[in-house]
Amino acid sequence: MPHYNLHTVLGASGAVGRAVVDELLGRGLPARAVSRSIYKSGIATVPADLLQVEDAHRAIRGSSHVYLCVGLPYAALVWRRDWPLLMRNVINACAANDARLIFLDNVYMYGPAPLQQPFDESHPQQPESEKGKARKATLDLLKSAMDKGTVQAVIGRAADFYGPYATNSMLYVSFLEHMLKGKAPQLLFPPDIPHTYSDTVDIGRALVALALAEDTYGQTWHLPVNPPITMQEATTIFNQLLGTAFKARMLPFWLQRLTGLFIPPLREVREMGYQFRYPYVMSDRKFRERFPGFEVTGYEEGLGRMVQNFGTPKTLHRSIAKQETG
Repeated sequence: MPHYNLHTVLGASGAVGRAVVDELLGRGLPARAVSRSIYKSGIATVPADLLQVEDAHRAIRGSSHVYLCVGLPYAALVWRRDWPLLMRNVINACAANDARLIFLDNVYMYGPAPLQQPFDESHPQQPESEKGKARKATLDLLKSAMDKGTVQAVIGRAADFYGPYATNSMLYVSFLEHMLKGKAPQLLFPPDIPHTYSDTVDIGRALVALALAEDTYGQTWHLPVNPPITMQEATTIFNQLLGTAFKARMLPFWLQRLTGLFIPPLREVREMGYQFRYPYVMSDRKFRERFPGFEVTGYEEGLGRMVQNFGTPKTLHRSIAKQETG
């Protein structure tokens, strides 16, 4: 390992990037935040566009550990175009600095659908979605670099996540965003299908744990999760946290298709519908056996943090009162 010890977080202004930074600072480790905009005071911050070779090398220069937690716009076209380029730039910059790479991955490359239940790190990678194919192509680039010895890396694979700042989370878009405005949750998929979610704070803690362990590199790890819940169960928890009594409503498919004509993210979600129309149960057994003392955040606590980040019951009640008075 190089003599320096600097942990650089790429995508530090995102939900997971923030959690990684907080965990690093909590451990007293030297950290650098990298994002397109200034992240926060109290930590060295480097504005950078990682699609540019020079920016990637400047952002990573002097690092011993690099956490790739970048989130690109949720569009298959963007993912196909930008993810491979971004990954190449990061791999080359890490190799030039003898830096270890910790990659936050998702599960979109698993397939065909429906997925095996539960699914673990050995699940076949035959994605049917365009975004899944883009992620697999990106992952293949990293695995090839790992096999060749170009970079020393570890892959942490997360389920759909939720938590503070996670505006793209299904638990925000379908639930909290509506409920804080005094509206009922609007679901795109059946409310009784079990689905695994990852807490962003847990993801940050787990990625740093993988980074600091010598025996985790060269492998893929499913990051720790709670047992799956249904959207109906999520509605119950949110109601308890907010002091409300909303009932989740599923939008008819015809209305989803119509709305998708005007709201591009809804079109993008549709190809991932298999994750919500069928049970989606992720196994984290490998991680738990390696880190038996790791405690996973319960849904009530994790969703409570999310509520406090985005709003409060007081905010919600003001919204409801305003609607009732016209």
